[in-house]
Amino acid sequence: MAVPEIFARLDRFKPVYDKAYAVIMFICKILLIADIAITTLTVLGRYVPFITDPSWSEEVILTLMTYMAVLSAALAIRRGAHIRMSALDKYLPKVLINSLDLFADLAVSALAVVMIVVGMKYALGIGSKGTYISMPFLSKFWMYFPIPLAGCAMIVFELEAIYNHIRKFFVKEGDAQ
Repeated sequence: MAVPEIFARLDRFKPVYDKAYAVIMFICKILLIADIAITTLTVLGRYVPFITDPSWSEEVILTLMTYMAVLSAALAIRRGAHIRMSALDKYLPKVLINSLDLFADLAVSALAVVMIVVGMKYALGIGSKGTYISMPFLSKFWMYFPIPLAGCAMIVFELEAIYNHIRKFFVKEGDAQ
């Protein structure tokens, strides 16, 4: 099997990454809608006499924001939208730039693994021992869980980014299908 043929076979997984991106984007949109609705209810509850301000709103809003922040950061990996140093890119060889990008993505993948391992340790440890102040029936596990969840999403999109960098070494831009 020739090298470009291997990449042609592996390119078939792109719809899986597209679907994962769409699902996580949809989750972020739902979280944003819930966040706006709860915030609106809270603000109205403070200023409109006949609307009650729910006691649980602040903790839920902050938790939803945490989920949105870390999941949207994982989405930014796929788009290559994270802050990066590119001032010298036009002066360096493309192979070196691609190698540095590959190294950066490997480092971010290592961070994602740490987020999964340590995040689950905290979620199952500290998180399972406490509850939300305004909702004693709800474990603080849900407050710590966004970190390992984002680590998993980051791994998914980093695998695609790493694959794309490796592919650039073997397949020229004009040869891509």
